[in-house]
Amino acid sequence: MAGGAAPVPGALLCALLWAAAAAAAGGGGGPGGSPAPGAFGRVYRGAVNISAERVYSFAYSSEPGQVDAVRVYVNSSSENLQYPVLFVVRQQKGVLSWQVPLIFRGLYQRTYNYQEVSRTLCPSEPTPETGPSDQIIFVDVASMAPFNIAYELLVTRLENFQLETNKAFNFTASPSQPQYFLYKFPQDVDSVIIKVVSDAVYPCSVVSVQDIVCPVYDLDHNVEFNGVYQSMTKQAAITVQRKDFPGEQFFVVFVIKPEDYACGGSVPSSIHGNVNRTWNLQRTKNLQVTIVPSIKKSIYVQAMFFSFLSFLSFYLGSVVVAFVHYIRCVEGFYKNRSGIMTSSHPITASTPEGSSYGAIGTSSSSGGRQLSSPGCGLPAGSDTDSSVEEESDFDTMPEIESDKNVIRTKVFLYLSDLSRKDRRIVSKKYKIYFWNIITIAVFYALPVIQLVITYQTVVNVTGNQDICYYNFLCAHPLGVLSAFNNILSNVGHMLLGFLFLLIVLRRDILHRRAMEMKDDYGIPKHFGLFYAMGIALMMEGVLSACYHVCPNYSNFQFDTSFMYMIAGLCMLKLYQTRHPDINASAYSAYASFAVVICLAVLGVVFGKNDMWFWVIFSMIHVLASLALSTQIYYMGRFKIDLGIFRRAAMVLYTDCIQQCSRPMYMDRMVLLIVGNLVNWSFAIFGLVYRPRDFASYILGIFICNLLLYLAFYIIMKLRSSEKLLPIPLFCIVATAVVWAAALYFFFQTLSSWEETPAESREKNRPCILLGFFDDHDVWHFLSAAALFFSFLVLLTLDDDLDTVRRDKIPVF
Repeated sequence: MAGGAAPVPGALLCALLWAAAAAAAGGGGGPGGSPAPGAFGRVYRGAVNISAERVYSFAYSSEPGQVDAVRVYVNSSSENLQYPVLFVVRQQKGVLSWQVPLIFRGLYQRTYNYQEVSRTLCPSEPTPETGPSDQIIFVDVASMAPFNIAYELLVTRLENFQLETNKAFNFTASPSQPQYFLYKFPQDVDSVIIKVVSDAVYPCSVVSVQDIVCPVYDLDHNVEFNGVYQSMTKQAAITVQRKDFPGEQFFVVFVIKPEDYACGGSVPSSIHGNVNRTWNLQRTKNLQVTIVPSIKKSIYVQAMFFSFLSFLSFYLGSVVVAFVHYIRCVEGFYKNRSGIMTSSHPITASTPEGSSYGAIGTSSSSGGRQLSSPGCGLPAGSDTDSSVEEESDFDTMPEIESDKNVIRTKVFLYLSDLSRKDRRIVSKKYKIYFWNIITIAVFYALPVIQLVITYQTVVNVTGNQDICYYNFLCAHPLGVLSAFNNILSNVGHMLLGFLFLLIVLRRDILHRRAMEMKDDYGIPKHFGLFYAMGIALMMEGVLSACYHVCPNYSNFQFDTSFMYMIAGLCMLKLYQTRHPDINASAYSAYASFAVVICLAVLGVVFGKNDMWFWVIFSMIHVLASLALSTQIYYMGRFKIDLGIFRRAAMVLYTDCIQQCSRPMYMDRMVLLIVGNLVNWSFAIFGLVYRPRDFASYILGIFICNLLLYLAFYIIMKLRSSEKLLPIPLFCIVATAVVWAAALYFFFQTLSSWEETPAESREKNRPCILLGFFDDHDVWHFLSAAALFFSFLVLLTLDDDLDTVRRDKIPVF
């Protein structure tokens, strides 16, 4: 039996080999056989199996300088994934292959099968030296199926393969039928913007720019392997520079994704689990591409000149105001001096009736103050009393504690009651704000700069433009930076912050020169907080520029951290104006800012959907508002310790239940009630809506509290019969106007990292200023000017009190 059965396998193998050779010869191709010649534009139909394959050859001639592109369309009605039809296209310098059904994988390993596939072959462009050349393409059709599988084949030559400048081109693409086109830089163009638009949001698509290299990556699973790419719904824009492509040409590739989740869409509800589905025409998208020249280098120069000259004009205006102020001070000095010399002449001088020998009247003191206004810095003509130098900080004396309770709980307080400490010691206390913020700025900014450089490097290396949320229709690159205009527009914060430091320094020097023996007139001049505000404004420009190197959800807190500090320092300065002895120390203030920034980071991580975070944050917000209100109402004399709840209950019982009496400090009570209502409203809003932009949410809390306090301060100032001088009045009007204009441009949303990159690009808009700056850049310019004027308001608001005794200045 064994010996008789041995020849059977050998005979069967020979028969199979003979049948395969015969089928190959009859089918038009195979080893040793000649391929069947094919014609462009003709549909070929046939069937293949394990023993029968088909080979077609398509020949054409290329002229010098002519780009010839060929597109292959195939179709098969078979849905059998075990035995797909295999298509292999052989060219002179490459091989392209795929199978039908073509399988795409989506989220959670879902698969989508396509029976119709259309691919563009990598074009070959002959060099002028070689002259016309003959090209030939072989298309192999095969399958390992033991039964026949029908197919269709169509090979065409593309007439509109090369895109032209400033000329729109419309086409259609699908996941299994991607498209790509060639673009060559004109001689006088160094940079172009590829603009792609579509009427339909979905299906989600990808636009890619790739170098002239074969094969071209034009499928969903490999389009990210090469070049620069970004996802798209209705709009996309990519800026391409000539220097990045040595051949001065590139491919623009368009790929349709099998699912829309990458663009913010949801996976179809009919697709569940790892089930194979066939979608054909449902994922077709109509696209329009237009390539336009970008700006020239001269526009970069004009934009830089505009940015610097615009803010240097503020320096010129400040010099003019300072010069006019100096002239007026000199004229007033000599006028007062001549009046005093006349009144002190032995013949004309007289002693008022009722005055005692050696007494110093109020009028003489007032006259001395008028002679040497601290804003002018002219010599006062008196020496400093040595007793002031020897006086120590009386706050270290034990009996002063009881004195504080007596003074600060009076119904009507005046500035002299809250400016009893040694001026030099208090001034040193406020200088700590300045030195601390410099330390904080250095330690905060250096890691931020390192991180954003890493972000930009990742974008440049990977080509993934979905990492950063630019306004791609107005993103002008320079060097390694993708959006230089967004960085340049922050120069205003740095220039105006430095100018504010110079103005404060001038005021500080003039004040020190004009100090009299008894400095008991006007608001106490402590400039430490102003110096800190100037540094904060400069750092806001630095960190905003860092954020705009690669704006995204993860680093948005860089743009807002110093905004918290600016708002907090402004509120502290406003409070310190009338409460110089009881303001918060630099250490406690910056510790509070650190807690706020920590909460902001936690909000970025957990604030999206976690309800527990919003409950805890709202509780902290409400309790902090109540604690701060208590401190403000009782002028810091209400201790916050473990017994606070018992004392609060006693106060509520005695003042509200036992006998409902009028609040002792009515003005403060009104302010604190309104302030608590505003803050509680913010807390309720956060609990209900849970905004994703947590950093802006906290910033809104700070800004609303600052505006509320500033409005209260100005109203109380006018109620107290104080007046606004021309300069602070001008600054208030300028602040309101510039802030209104700035906020208009701020709310012109050009991108949003709260959405997917593709959805964010739907908001992109062209440049509006000099063809270089967009709406958000104008917001940077105007917000820098608005913050500068806001600081000047705080600096000059109480200049009218420089000649008023402190025991006549009310506290509110």
